[in-house]
Amino acid sequence: MTQRNRSAKLTVRTARVEDVPAILALQDRAYPDLPPDLPGQIRGQIQAFPEGQFVVEYEGEVVGWCATFIIDEETAMRPHTWAEITGNGYAARHDEDGDWLYGMEVAVDPSRRRLRIGQRLYDARKSLCQEWGLKGVVFGGRIPGFKRKKKTYPTPEEYLAAVQAREVKDPVANFQLRMGFEPVGILKNYYPDDTESLGNAALMVWRNPKYVEASDHGRRPDPQTVRVAAVQFQARAVDSVKEFERNVEYFVDVCSDYKADFCVFPEMFTVALLSLEKKKLTPQDSIAALTRHTPRFLEFMSTLAVRYNINIVGGSHPTKTDDGEIQNVAYIFLRDGSIHSQEKIHPTPNEKYWWNIKGGDFVHAIPTDCGPVGVLICYDSEFPELARRLADEGARIIFCPYATDDRTSHLRVRYCAHARAIENQVFVVTAGNVGNLPDVENMDVNYAESAVITPCDFPFARDGLAAVASECVETIAVADLRLDELTEARKAGTVRNLRDRRFDLYRIVWNDRT
Repeated sequence: MTQRNRSAKLTVRTARVEDVPAILALQDRAYPDLPPDLPGQIRGQIQAFPEGQFVVEYEGEVVGWCATFIIDEETAMRPHTWAEITGNGYAARHDEDGDWLYGMEVAVDPSRRRLRIGQRLYDARKSLCQEWGLKGVVFGGRIPGFKRKKKTYPTPEEYLAAVQAREVKDPVANFQLRMGFEPVGILKNYYPDDTESLGNAALMVWRNPKYVEASDHGRRPDPQTVRVAAVQFQARAVDSVKEFERNVEYFVDVCSDYKADFCVFPEMFTVALLSLEKKKLTPQDSIAALTRHTPRFLEFMSTLAVRYNINIVGGSHPTKTDDGEIQNVAYIFLRDGSIHSQEKIHPTPNEKYWWNIKGGDFVHAIPTDCGPVGVLICYDSEFPELARRLADEGARIIFCPYATDDRTSHLRVRYCAHARAIENQVFVVTAGNVGNLPDVENMDVNYAESAVITPCDFPFARDGLAAVASECVETIAVADLRLDELTEARKAGTVRNLRDRRFDLYRIVWNDRT
């Protein structure tokens, strides 16, 4: 008899960014009466603590999911809300020096409940807790039977005591008790959208029996260094597309020789291609003409990224959308051949007036082999909400391609880039154009002093500048960025902007579902 191999039907594994759509679909099935997460929140959780996010697959379908992060004991055990402790659902409070594993969310496909999916997820959390040498697992557990029993048990404390005394059955709390968790208090107004629990939650705790007080908590240092190169590109007339491509390839080659991980070009650096036009065009006709170069531009830049083994932030390039609008889009060409895009959200008044450019609809962190990064095109750096979202999604480097015509405009971008670096404890890399294109409307002259900007604290450069290019000269600015220094600054810096946010007072709500 021939023995045939058969792949596992059910697996538990860590979640990946590509699982996000399946996780959101699972949330809809598991909690049809609760608002689902934003995709950016799930991405933020995965990027903040990839080891702590789990999915269960059954025959290739995601049927279970849970999200966790590490938190200090004082924060975990004091009264808190779900939004406050999870950083509005992004796991932004994750602290590898914390004591406890915090369970922020669980979802199980209601049609697959006989597979003990919930038990598998809770076991995965316990195993992770022990692997990292933490004190235990803690979370705010739903008590969905409370609303129905409120007349008999007027307070959540009385209801939970009745559940423990086995006078009442609660579908969630009883399961958590069976899994070895003990309630240590009630969290009022924990999750207001949970109407069945009337917004309340039980603070549930599982104590790690293998915890050793003097252990090193299994910490994993992150000494990763990322080398970035900002190209201060000179706008110049060219006689052919190939000449423009040779100019671009030269800098990609140089950055690759410097062993840079990222090569960053300026905003709208492709306008040099307008010098190929046979007649002078109106501003709007010029931008429309430039969009015709998009397919070749994408193919060429992606080929360079693979050939030179470097990630390229391709400045930005005007692109015609499917509905006929023109947007200013940054393309990110990764060295594995993949291409990502980031629309400019806020066109400047000049872009709107002269070029009829429309604003984009999304801003997200982009996964790379150096970790998640973000891109904010020029004017977008002057809107702090965008950088905060990128930081919450895990970006530790934000690239800012820009195009400014004079020093005052340049300084607006520079000062705002410094602010974003300080507010979010991230690195910001700016790359601007120099030179001139006399026959191109609204792009006559350029002023730039490209830079690699750091937070302002002891581990970093004295003036918050890891590297800066000479003003208005075609060159590159290169710097090594230590991501572990960011991690340390967020934990124990002179100021800790991300950690010290008042989640109990304010939050940013995004209305996109992408």
